[in-house]
Amino acid sequence: MVQLYLNEYVKNLVGRTVCIACREGILRDHLTEIVADVKYLVRKGVVTTLFHNLPHRFANQKLQRKLETRLPETSLIRIAPELDFYQAVLDHPDTVYKLIFLERRYLIDNNGNKINALTTSRVREGMADFGDFIANVNFRDNMNRLCEKIEAGQCDRIHILPAGKNAIKHELFTVEGTGTMIADNFSEEFRQVQTDEDVAIVHRILAMYKRSGFLKPRSKQYLRQNRQRFFVTAIDGIVVGCMEQKTIDERTVELGALAISTRFRNQRVGVYTVNAFMQTMVAQGYSRFISLTRNPRLQALFLQLGFVAESPPEYSRRQSESPDVQMFFKAIDQREMAVTEMSFPK
Repeated sequence: MVQLYLNEYVKNLVGRTVCIACREGILRDHLTEIVADVKYLVRKGVVTTLFHNLPHRFANQKLQRKLETRLPETSLIRIAPELDFYQAVLDHPDTVYKLIFLERRYLIDNNGNKINALTTSRVREGMADFGDFIANVNFRDNMNRLCEKIEAGQCDRIHILPAGKNAIKHELFTVEGTGTMIADNFSEEFRQVQTDEDVAIVHRILAMYKRSGFLKPRSKQYLRQNRQRFFVTAIDGIVVGCMEQKTIDERTVELGALAISTRFRNQRVGVYTVNAFMQTMVAQGYSRFISLTRNPRLQALFLQLGFVAESPPEYSRRQSESPDVQMFFKAIDQREMAVTEMSFPK
């Protein structure tokens, strides 16, 4: 079941403008779902605009009246059908917080995997890596235009997602989202778990990794009782990654329960999380770090960050508790830990 985190997400949206852009065919096919999502945003205090390109035909008058009747608090902006829809929407002069394009398909890479979050620089660098995305429009030109809109400061976030039931709601109010988010000004924070809402999100992220067989289960009760040992990475105030502090001895800490929301995989959030955790621990007097994992992603991450795949004799007792799991080890000088910047490529 999809988990909505309204308290965390709504506070970032109240009073801000969210625009939804939807071409005629998609609007017709998903009218009920789109209207329901827009009305939901309005009830949450979000300022909404709906762009469409319905032709001025007699057959469309009923549909136009339905939109006006059901969305009285939403600004309806019609784009002339003969115009390039993406270009016309992006040329609109108003500055908005979020701009959502509803399409029929996900934005995918060459392996057919949904792309979850990107910066404009990664869009430009990875243009050749994206698969056949949107039918009927020029993909490359439109992605460049999206980037230019963000870089010009006219929009903070652009989302591209397939239309469907609860598509907009789940994109905006869940950790994983339903489509692709493009932005440059992600604000990042590394901190201890603070609230029950933090605990709930951490539990959900860890549950995803548990299903993959890479993490031992941790119940909500365990998380609540040991919240002082858990740290999180939050992007735009929303928890997207976590780490557990497991003290081994007076100078050694184990990095446990490292997990990143799938929405922010491949965005170097793992690098930021591990570095920020070690920096925090060094400030507390620790200088040695171990971690045990079967996860190939995390193994590659640790090697990238200077860990070595070995099990020092002094940690034989800890290794014996997980005899078939590779240990990674790193000893550092406190002078080595410079201030860690968020590692989203700008």
